[in-house]
Amino acid sequence: MIFFVIGGSGSGKSEYAENLAVQLKEQETEKLVYVATMKPLDEESWQRIGRHRKMRAGKGFETRECYTHLEQLSVDKNEIILLECLSNLTANEMFSENCRKEQAAQAIEKGILHLAKHCRHLVVVGNNVFEDGMEYDETTMEYLRQMAGLHRFLGKVSDSLTEVICGIPVEWRKL
Repeated sequence: MIFFVIGGSGSGKSEYAENLAVQLKEQETEKLVYVATMKPLDEESWQRIGRHRKMRAGKGFETRECYTHLEQLSVDKNEIILLECLSNLTANEMFSENCRKEQAAQAIEKGILHLAKHCRHLVVVGNNVFEDGMEYDETTMEYLRQMAGLHRFLGKVSDSLTEVICGIPVEWRKL
């Protein structure tokens, strides 16, 4: 099953998604896997990564870093995968050496379907980056188009869709 969790920056979506993944683990044979997509490029990203590691501490997650090419990630049928997050993955794919910017969403969709097909449950975290109403340079606008396409895709294929607003989960599609 696919669970899509979205929210703005600092909304509590990551904590909600982590707790959801933990709740989905029903048997001792199942494994919690955190797929980290943020490249540690600067001090701010290292701090964010550290904060997320502290949040996951003691919850039993195995961390796998995957910045691009989700479809190549080895997955087991007994794994509950938490993919965090769609916005970092989109930027990584858009600016990778071998990907054309306009094909980033297609590559990610392929990867998400691969993960969902081979794992027990997939929890995908996405960022709500569409509310400021600003016009940006062409590259940023392409990034937003790719993200919007991915949100539409996940809206179609997800079994559950939850938006976290100010720490409050709003279930738009519930199992």
